Amino acid sequence: MSQPFPPARFAGYEAAPNIALVKYWGMRDDRLVLPRNSSLSMTVSRLRTRTWVRFDPSLRSDRFSLNGRPAGGGPLQGAVDFLDVVREEAGVSMFAEIRSHNNFPTASGLASSASGFAALAGAASLAAGLRWSPREMSRLARRGSGSASRSIFGGFVEWQAGRRPDGRDCFARPLFRADHWPELRDIVVLIADAPEKRVRSARAMQETVRTSPAYSERQRTVAGRLAALRTALRTRSADRFLALIMEECDDFRRVCETTVPSLDYLTPSSRAVLAAVLDLNRRAGHPVAGYTHDAGAHVHVFTFQKYVPRVRSRLRRIPGVSATRVLSPGPAARVIGVRSRSA
Repeated sequence: MSQPFPPARFAGYEAAPNIALVKYWGMRDDRLVLPRNSSLSMTVSRLRTRTWVRFDPSLRSDRFSLNGRPAGGGPLQGAVDFLDVVREEAGVSMFAEIRSHNNFPTASGLASSASGFAALAGAASLAAGLRWSPREMSRLARRGSGSASRSIFGGFVEWQAGRRPDGRDCFARPLFRADHWPELRDIVVLIADAPEKRVRSARAMQETVRTSPAYSERQRTVAGRLAALRTALRTRSADRFLALIMEECDDFRRVCETTVPSLDYLTPSSRAVLAAVLDLNRRAGHPVAGYTHDAGAHVHVFTFQKYVPRVRSRLRRIPGVSATRVLSPGPAARVIGVRSRSA
């Protein structure tokens, strides 16, 4: 095992969020974060988390600042628990300081936990002296947030659920590079006053598994939908791709809304975005856009470069839409350096 960096030096890592095109909602092992089904996602451009970590013998507890403010409660505890995993793997006993920054809204359905824990996995490992392969990094990032396993890679990524109880076969793998489908665009529709999630996704999905009458049917069909979407991506079949991501999103939303108590992540403005996409397709006579969303109010509308002006213009006119961002398939996580404590 390699030695950690000298104390009081920060190691930095950057990762982008990903949007799940097939969701993994539900875990077979909470502690190891092992999902009940495989999932498929696209890592996005322009959005990113940058995280710096240092292990220092002078610290008396772990410290975590997010977007320039001290973090407490659940976010701090999640970071501490994750650092414990890194410390165990690296044989390090020191406490750590974490400084993290997102250039997009946090905890509102834009996968900040995915980019956050992917970046933390990279920075903490680097600071602790670990030199791991992307597959090993994916396994580690999974322990913080399941979707973080996918943000280690760029482009289109599949997270394999695996079957082993120890999780050794549970990791993400790249399917297609970021430049596989150059015309594809993701218009992120930001909803004004989108509420932060009251219930963490890890707990919410377990309530879905326990109480939703639609969940068992989802488990029977999700693998087939993932295989169909993988084929649509490989062949760049636009109509099939757009139809499948909406079918999957509707199925995900159905199990959330039939959870007891109901998990309703959308606002009226979010629902107006979904309706606008369907109307655009109806007026065009063929699919020009497709929607999806995670556990939050913001919506991702997939389309192609030639349709972006038409689709974006329609979405911007919806009351409650604060902004739209046009994204493309994005890069893999990466090292951003080592710097002094005072930097």
